[in-house]
Amino acid sequence: MSMPIVGLLHPGDMGAAVGHCLTGAGYRVLWASEGRGPDTAARARDTGLIDVRTSRGVAAEADIIVSVCPPHAALDVAWAVHGFAGIYLDANAIAPGTAREVAQLITGSGGRYVDGGIIGSPPRTPGTTRLYLSGGDAAEIQALFAGTALEPRIVPGGDTGASAVKMAYASWTKGTSALLLAARALAQAEGVEDVLLAEWALSQPQLADQFSRAARSGVTKGWRWVGEMEEIAHAMASDGLPDGFHQAAAEIYRRCPRLTTEVTGADAVKAVLAAVSETDAADRE
Repeated sequence: MSMPIVGLLHPGDMGAAVGHCLTGAGYRVLWASEGRGPDTAARARDTGLIDVRTSRGVAAEADIIVSVCPPHAALDVAWAVHGFAGIYLDANAIAPGTAREVAQLITGSGGRYVDGGIIGSPPRTPGTTRLYLSGGDAAEIQALFAGTALEPRIVPGGDTGASAVKMAYASWTKGTSALLLAARALAQAEGVEDVLLAEWALSQPQLADQFSRAARSGVTKGWRWVGEMEEIAHAMASDGLPDGFHQAAAEIYRRCPRLTTEVTGADAVKAVLAAVSETDAADRE
């Protein structure tokens, strides 16, 4: 039995690592360069992906499509391959309600949908990252990633259980990071930052490192986390839970400046606090 051809849309940092898991396992993996920048093209080359130029080209040749993109683009990426009749894995950080919309786009034209959620860093070594899966065809995707650095786990229950796991998990990890940024920004705005830091050192010594990590994530990834926080808010509201926590977290990340990965430590902290404290939206443009 021949190995399925896989399409990957689109190879950002996480997507490229997922693609490398597949090419390393011997799969032929396609991607679409149309509309993508040079950094994405470089990641695709390094990963061994095959360029077929367009999303339609991917849909025409692939048996399985894996979507790994910022959450705000999940519906657009699915629409770009409308009519695809194979298995479509949406591995994005989206609310169960959004996942159902993506599923309708895919299944409405004859495709098969699998819901996915990735937890962990880009999978480069085993034991760091899990791919949660749900839906009737989840076992086929589990077999696709078996033995790779991305550990596939099937979520029992409903068709969008994987997205629910991702939303619940990220609501804490990324939501509390945003809250930590806001807490220190408040102390700074009120002129008591040094007192707060001294108290953290006494009663919450782990927060110094947590804050540094949150600041670095804010300047390097915050722009991608805005949509994720909004998706979590949507998921919370859909289940009758307060959505304000994560609407506020989305605003924190929206205010974070988008800087290079080289910006770390005190520079990242200074940049984030200055941006988060800014109240004039026009100055943040």
